[in-house]
Amino acid sequence: MAIPNVKRFRPFCPTCSDNFTLMAVLPKDADVSKYLSDAVARHDHKAFQEAKTLHIKVRVGQQKQKKAK
Repeated sequence: MAIPNVKRFRPFCPTCSDNFTLMAVLPKDADVSKYLSDAVARHDHKAFQEAKTLHIKVRVGQQKQKKAK
């Protein structure tokens, strides 16, 4: 079940040269562009790159075995 007032943002990080997903509940009177620029400044580049490489990496033994006929 989703939270109805959560907004999804995809800001661009110039240090990582990539977009990252940010989900947040902002008040009605909040400045979205100011919040996103602050979020990019607080973005953890090292952890983002490590998580990205772990997601793509295939572990040994996890590949599908071909059936011999």
